[in-house]
Amino acid sequence: MGTAISNMLGAGEGNESEHSGVTKLSSSAQWQLHFNGMKDSNQLLVIDFSASWCGPCKSFEPAVRHMAVKFTDVSFVKVDVDELPEVAKEFDVTAMPTFVLMKNGKEVDRIVGAKQDELENKVTKHRGGQ
Repeated sequence: MGTAISNMLGAGEGNESEHSGVTKLSSSAQWQLHFNGMKDSNQLLVIDFSASWCGPCKSFEPAVRHMAVKFTDVSFVKVDVDELPEVAKEFDVTAMPTFVLMKNGKEVDRIVGAKQDELENKVTKHRGGQ
């Protein structure tokens, strides 16, 4: 779904979804379209809040891409806090990376920091039909 949305909105170079399973949302319009499309969905949405200057974010990217490929039933999106500060503020993101896990438009969990085992365990826990 994320790839189709990104393609409709003309996401260019920044769109990582075709190769990594992670959809980079670079505009408010992309964010609103994707988020509104997931509000009534029982599908798990993992929002990766990061920044281009964040060293831990960059070093953790391969792990996130791996999870996105492994858990194809989960929607992984990446939000750069400098490109979409209003989204980061809406979710009270104060440190990067922060991962917000959502279902049916509601936050079900949150991980602050590059904690691979914790993120993978929480994705596994919440991805089922709970």
